[in-house]
Amino acid sequence: MEFIGALLFLLSGMLIIGVLATKFSSRLGLPALVLFLIAGMLLNRFMFFEDVQMTQFIGILALIIILFDGGTQTKWHKIRPVLVPAFSLATIGVLITAFITGLAAMYILDFSLLQGLLLGAIVSSTDAAAVFSVIGNKNFNKRLTYTLEAESGSNDPMAVFLTVTLIQLIQLPNMSIWSAIGSFFLQMGLGLVLGLLLGKLTVAVINNIKLDISGLYPVLAMGAAVFTYAITDFLGGSGLLAVYVMAVFVGNSDLTYRFSILRFNEGFAWMMQIIMFTLLGLLVFPSELTAVFWNGIFIALILMFVARPVAVFISMVGMKNTVKQKLFISWAGLKGAVPIVLATYPIVANLESSHLIFNTVFFVVFISALVQGSTLSMVAEKLGLTGEEDEDNASIDLINLGNTDRDIMKVTMPKHSSAIGKSLTTLQLPDETLVIGITRAKDLLTPTGNTVIQKGDTLYILCDHKHRSGVKVALLGNSEKEQAVQ
Repeated sequence: MEFIGALLFLLSGMLIIGVLATKFSSRLGLPALVLFLIAGMLLNRFMFFEDVQMTQFIGILALIIILFDGGTQTKWHKIRPVLVPAFSLATIGVLITAFITGLAAMYILDFSLLQGLLLGAIVSSTDAAAVFSVIGNKNFNKRLTYTLEAESGSNDPMAVFLTVTLIQLIQLPNMSIWSAIGSFFLQMGLGLVLGLLLGKLTVAVINNIKLDISGLYPVLAMGAAVFTYAITDFLGGSGLLAVYVMAVFVGNSDLTYRFSILRFNEGFAWMMQIIMFTLLGLLVFPSELTAVFWNGIFIALILMFVARPVAVFISMVGMKNTVKQKLFISWAGLKGAVPIVLATYPIVANLESSHLIFNTVFFVVFISALVQGSTLSMVAEKLGLTGEEDEDNASIDLINLGNTDRDIMKVTMPKHSSAIGKSLTTLQLPDETLVIGITRAKDLLTPTGNTVIQKGDTLYILCDHKHRSGVKVALLGNSEKEQAVQ
């Protein structure tokens, strides 16, 4: 019982300190993950923790939840124009970053070529949790924001593939590189296809199943995300890519109980970030970091000022991005949980110098998050890449409707809608449909029959499930439905 009590005390402390850390992180201009990692490092002075496999499991589970949360909030019509640069950054960019950083690590740490490339692969991807938390509430240029979100959500599979392949090459020197290349295309293809199929299945199940408790819909959606990873990984595909693709499909579909699902995802993702980063901090002892202090600084500097910029400029050749935009994308290559989770793979595989790799990766990630994360806003302002704030900053906390046939829709009015300039009483909405709230810029309006709809207004509408399509036709006609309806 004493052990259980101590464990519960630790868990509660992690969550409370983590939540308070997010408050301080926004005031200090630091990514919250930095404070979570520091909290974990401080906690290991009072308790001993070295279960790498448990940390790896929790880390992967947390990545699934974080990617699912980020994917469901990603607007397809916004990332579609930036898919080409994002895909190039997520593949070619990751490969170049891994190669340059790996060569540097080989000379700095006196590693073999494969060991150096392994370290480079581990730190090659940007981190979705770090990127989403840093740029989510900033007024950066929107096209760049969407590019970074799409890249960070889709580049983890490449880093995972490179890490696993290099570990296999170290353990099995006679393994064919061509089989590894074939495995890469198989993993990406299966991840994409299964993500789309399971996303479509998830939407169909959520929209048609009748559960007695509305609070179970978010649990069902989260279970579907974990299942997507598990079945894809079992079949030899990229589970993380499948989860992200599935989440984007679910988030951009006409989904019932959307608000409950998104709110649950957001809170659960934050909880998993706190637990994951704190556990990762527990695995590191400050006394061991001193041994890699200067080497870690050199590798971090090469990664931030050489490897990432070179990778960005090469992978974005021929694309319509200015030099300033490429410089900003280079500086926004934040590292976070993914590299540290991947750094546990060599330890589990019992590779030589695995602990040196882990400590070096931890140090590099910490420096990247601390330096790049805290200066990202300043760099954007210096480069003139800050944009206008979102027009719709207000929001409504919505009630749960329970086991009923009624739902609350959120519709943002596009500029070409025929309903712009009309009052609510003149709209041909289905029977028993009620506009219960309107957000306009930073204001929350109480709708009346004489309220005139303006471009950018977000309407919250109470209606029967069967009338959702009728509401969309009345407000949007037959255009831009997928962009505006949630």
